[in-house]
Parts: sequence; C-alpha cells; structure tokens
Amino acid sequence: MTMTRAARAALAAMILLTTLLARPGHLRAAGAPADQAPAAQASSRAERTTWYFYRVKWGYQDEFVDLFQKNHYPVLKEEMKTGRITAVRTYVPTYHGDGRADWTFAVVITYKDAAAMTGPSGEDEIVRRLYKDQATFRKEEQRRFEILDAHWDVPLNELDLDARKPAR
Repeated sequence: MTMTRAARAALAAMILLTTLLARPGHLRAAGAPADQAPAAQASSRAERTTWYFYRVKWGYQDEFVDLFQKNHYPVLKEEMKTGRITAVRTYVPTYHGDGRADWTFAVVITYKDAAAMTGPSGEDEIVRRLYKDQATFRKEEQRRFEILDAHWDVPLNELDLDARKPAR
C-alpha cells in the first residue's frame, strides 16, 4: 500500500501529537504548572475524534488484523449506521519502526458528538445480532487481546487556532 506525501505527513503529525499527549510532563515549559487541565474542545464542530492504538506482539500482526476485521470492524460499521459514529479509519505504519515504533495498528473513530463518544454504544446488542455463535466470538475477541503487547486510547479535543485567543 502506498501513501501520499500528505497522508504520511498527517500520520506523522498524529504520531507526534500522541507522543506529546502520552508524556505530558516531557515538554513542560520552565515555570509552568506541573499538572495542567486538558484543553477544552475549541471548535464549532460537535464531532469528536479518538485515536485507538494497538501494539501487536511480534509475528501476530496479520492474525490481529484478521480478527479485528472479522469481529470488531462490523460492529463499528453497525454503529455508523445508527449515526453514533461518523467515520472509522484504520492505519498501519508505512515502515517498520516509523515514529515512536510503539504501535503497529491504529484506528481513528469520529463520533457524532461528545455524548455519542462517552455514552452507551449499544455494542452488546449489535454483537448478539451479528454473531450467532457467541462462544466463538468471545474466544476470538479474547485471542485478539491476548496477542497484544499494549493498547491505549487518545480522545482528542480539536483546537481551532483561527478562533483561539492567545493566552498571553
């Protein structure tokens, strides 16, 4: 799969931002408070985005992607039909060791609004409807998480720099 220069730049920006968010004290300015509240959503758009990162154990990437595609992606697509989710995109690094090299699969989900992001998903009902063999589904989902080294979520607050007033 080839990526355009713009797509590579967007992915690099996403990785950089994730690095900064994962280590909030790493780039603290001199004299800045030790703990700062996260920035509030500063955008006129109601949509909210979360990045979901996975680091799959070495040698299990294809199995993980197969299980995600078989068992979780259809659930997300059903949530899109309900309007809770407006977009789902998945990514893998272009090269081994890109960026921080601590993730091997990423999902970007855009939710209709904050309530959709934090409220009930209806996932249990969707799973019951989509997967008649619940025992197999549960076993495969357990396997999907067994082959992970790490998983973390990064809910984002969009910052509209055109509308933002400087702090100083």
